[in-house]
Amino acid sequence: MARTRVLICVKTYPTLSEKYDELVCTAGLCEDGSWIRIYPVPFRKLDYSNQYSKWQWIELDLVRNTKDLRPESYRPNLDSPIVLLDKVGTERAWAKRKSLVLRDIKTNMNDLIAEAKDNNKRTSLAILKPTRVLDFVYEPCEKDWDKSKLEVIKAHKDQLDLFDQEEAAAIFQVVQKIPYTFSYIFETEDGIRRKLMIEDWEVGMLYLNALKKADGNEIIACKKVREKFFDQFVNQKDLYFFLGTTLKFHNIAPNPFIIIGTFYPPKKLDEEPTLF
Repeated sequence: MARTRVLICVKTYPTLSEKYDELVCTAGLCEDGSWIRIYPVPFRKLDYSNQYSKWQWIELDLVRNTKDLRPESYRPNLDSPIVLLDKVGTERAWAKRKSLVLRDIKTNMNDLIAEAKDNNKRTSLAILKPTRVLDFVYEPCEKDWDKSKLEVIKAHKDQLDLFDQEEAAAIFQVVQKIPYTFSYIFETEDGIRRKLMIEDWEVGMLYLNALKKADGNEIIACKKVREKFFDQFVNQKDLYFFLGTTLKFHNIAPNPFIIIGTFYPPKKLDEEPTLF
């Protein structure tokens, strides 16, 4: 186990876990520019002093997750404090963020999939630059969480009610299920049209905030998400995708990647003012 500095670039929307109640997958960059996955993280149950944000350097104890074949996967030692360090801002058209993130840009999805399937590489995290983004779509899915997982989580809380009422009272409410999937349709240098789902914290929170403002109108909320992630990001930003594989499908799916986040600096640096 070693203390490691990581720049957090990705936080996925929470999923339910029978063991941890709720989990977030975090990914980021080490100081040498290599990718790292930090999982599992029961993020909303961390002490407030340990709750990091995107684009923040953190220092924590990590150990290689030997149950995960993907070389970037590490487990955090949650008994050791997470030290929150500096945040990387967006000054000068995201210059610092770009210098850290855009060191190894993938431009061909076929080549990236081949790297994932190569037993000598097993690449499972990357940043991809699409040649064309064709659409951003939303589709209805299950409205509620899996009942069996909810029952296990409730049982955890009931046990705490018996032995530690103060801790039980502090347990969060299960995060709201997003009843839609959101996906980008795009092409890369291989010329193949692909559709990949995006599982980003930002997408989920944008949907929930828009739903509240729209008085519960789901279609209006979905259109607001599309307005930002397609109309704004594609037309006004220099859009990249953070990609990651899932352990279950890494060696099985023809394309094991999903979009776990977006990187969207301005298309060009604003002109500097001049005295002459």
